[in-house]
Amino acid sequence: MTTLITGAGIIGCHTARLLAERGVRSILMDRRPAHAAIACIIDHPLVSIVQADVTDFEGLMTLARDRDVNQIVHTAALLSTAIRQDPVAGLQVNVMGTAHVLEAARQLKLSRVVIASSTTVGYSTFGDFHGTAFPEDFELRALTHRPGSIYAATKIMGEHLALLYRDLYGTSVAVLRYAAVIGAWSGPGTSVPGKVLSSLLGPARRKETAVLDDPYAMWKGGEEFIDARDCARANVAALDARSPTQGVYHIGLGTLTSFDEFVTTVSQLYPGLKVEFAVQPAGGFAGFAHIREAASDISAAARELAWTPSYSLTDSVRYFAPLLG
Repeated sequence: MTTLITGAGIIGCHTARLLAERGVRSILMDRRPAHAAIACIIDHPLVSIVQADVTDFEGLMTLARDRDVNQIVHTAALLSTAIRQDPVAGLQVNVMGTAHVLEAARQLKLSRVVIASSTTVGYSTFGDFHGTAFPEDFELRALTHRPGSIYAATKIMGEHLALLYRDLYGTSVAVLRYAAVIGAWSGPGTSVPGKVLSSLLGPARRKETAVLDDPYAMWKGGEEFIDARDCARANVAALDARSPTQGVYHIGLGTLTSFDEFVTTVSQLYPGLKVEFAVQPAGGFAGFAHIREAASDISAAARELAWTPSYSLTDSVRYFAPLLG
């Protein structure tokens, strides 16, 4: 039996690596696989790389049938910047691609589908939330709390589709809402946290002052992070979970980090780091309007998936910093 991983990015590759270490065969499927970058994370006979596109339903079905796929980890997506440049392509990949994965799982009666989502689905509610831990089942006003980005809108749609396929057709699904992912590799698709790290690390290595001139690369209040390797661990945990009853799970550190604290973490590696602010933050993380004051409640992931984070923010910065300029 084989696990299909859509999206051969950093999280998909680390997921394949974990599965290979357990002796599980997997396929990394991507429409433009970065072979050299993938090989830096996973190069194993149990992992094959296939060039294919989740927007091609017939191709997806043929691949799954021919390669004896019994479960899927769906990470393929266009991120916020790419979607702003080409929103229709983003909708095709993020919404229809997810629908294709779920429909393939329904028709082929796969044992489990894990869908990658994002905590950005709840960002628009932060201004009205006053609790100590942000729940998966947060209160949402259809207009006031509408998504703050097309990316977040596609992720909300993906979550609803996954739960509907579970409720209507009995498809076994688990949706994972990743926090802001800390990760770096030589392939495409660097995350916003990766860009923030680069803006600090480059000048620090050159012993220059880091002049911060992008208001979206800093933030007021706090932000919650997660190591890409912990996302991969959560994917595998969700595949293994006996009864993922809640269906949607926060995957984060369960703590908030201010921008000053983020800089302090980087300065532990580069004690001479100096920062100069050419502009002020535009709002919350990545320019979202509301300031975050509560971290995610990650207790459901611990309870139902047997997952808790293994890597602190310091661990992540230390591990991924050498891969960033």
